[in-house]
Amino acid sequence: MRVHFHGAAGEVTGSMHLVEAAGKRILLDCGLVQGSPEADARNFAPFPFDPADIDALILSHGHIDHVGRVPRLTLSGFNGPIYAQAATVDLLPIMLMDSASLQENDAERSNRKRKPGQPKALPLYTREDVRGALSQLRPLPYAARTELFPGIEVAFRDAGHILGSSIVELWADGRKLVFSGDLGMRNAPILRDPVQIAEADLLLLESTYGNRNHRERDETVRELGEIFDAAWREGGNVLIPAFAVGRTQELLYWFARHWNDWDMSRWRIFLDSPMASKVVQVYDRHHALFDTEAREVWRGTPNPFRLPNLRVTETAEESMAINRIHGGAIIIAGNGMASGGRILHHMRQCLPKRQTRMVFVGFQAEGTIGRRLVDGARWVRIHGHDVRVNAHRHTVGGLSAHADQHGLLDWYAGFTTPPPVALVHGEDLAREALAGEIHEAHGVQAVLARPGMQLEV
Repeated sequence: MRVHFHGAAGEVTGSMHLVEAAGKRILLDCGLVQGSPEADARNFAPFPFDPADIDALILSHGHIDHVGRVPRLTLSGFNGPIYAQAATVDLLPIMLMDSASLQENDAERSNRKRKPGQPKALPLYTREDVRGALSQLRPLPYAARTELFPGIEVAFRDAGHILGSSIVELWADGRKLVFSGDLGMRNAPILRDPVQIAEADLLLLESTYGNRNHRERDETVRELGEIFDAAWREGGNVLIPAFAVGRTQELLYWFARHWNDWDMSRWRIFLDSPMASKVVQVYDRHHALFDTEAREVWRGTPNPFRLPNLRVTETAEESMAINRIHGGAIIIAGNGMASGGRILHHMRQCLPKRQTRMVFVGFQAEGTIGRRLVDGARWVRIHGHDVRVNAHRHTVGGLSAHADQHGLLDWYAGFTTPPPVALVHGEDLAREALAGEIHEAHGVQAVLARPGMQLEV
């Protein structure tokens, strides 16, 4: 068994790893590279392998940095099966259609500004391309060991990151590869804890937060309540960039849990996402994947997805109307790194106002506007306009859907014998710190995966 690293090897987005085993070529994830315009341009580059030679694609979960180039892969010649956990299969049409719509809109916007002689901008893929890719999906349940090809078997285990997120176990050539995908935090709301794996001959381990630990979740939730109180007193709006799957559901969960003590009924709450209602339906279909406490909250009053003052906005006109509200609104909009999507329109209006509260509840990749704001930028450029940042900024890392350093180390320590490990899905500072901790605790020298690197299992 041989592993080739092609994405999320020294960075957080663009997850993609190729496994050669038993005469077959299996791709793990096919994610979008996100961040700067230069990063976006990399998505148009040819794949570093012939997609027509790939026999199967396995997806760890539905976030766009793990699945966002799937239609591009099928357009380039891949026609094999695409395996994912059943809830992920339900989420993929929503995620990929939204991504295609954004690609089409970006291309249209660029062409309106195109100067004579400039080439016409094309989308990375279209909604029609997505429909073709979706026909290749094959859902699998958790825990079932399934033969993909003679001599190759796969099983998905709950990763506790988002609905349907999976740790991938792959057996071939008498060896076992484990790909962590993105691991969630233990004791996080809604989802169950990541499943512990006992054995592996090689582990591909995510390292997003390999150099830091999150605040205690209770402290973070208390901080959220304090932010809302301060914003209400100052008469401003609260902007929260959040991806439509995962963090958004957790925020609504906490709104319902603290409905009375946070006095949430006084707010106008907007979930500004054309995907939101569709994602809610997927969550409703997969209650069995929730933890016990979350199932009780969903049966209670108010239901997190049906708060009496929650408005889900789908059209562009509804979204623009929110900007006429100058105070008393909590606005949750994508995307989660403020590198695109509707959140940018709200930021352009609200960032110059001192009474605005900008709340970051997830990882902000290098090169994104979200990262620049977290790092203290006083000016950001949005849609070609320089925007002064006077808003209060809050980073509440305790809500992260990614395991922190302690969580990653605890999960790794659960193996019966610590396996060789290659660190992926992390920037170098995070990976180097995690590698040092693994070596000190277990005597294992972790490999920092690089694009083009190969490992034999």
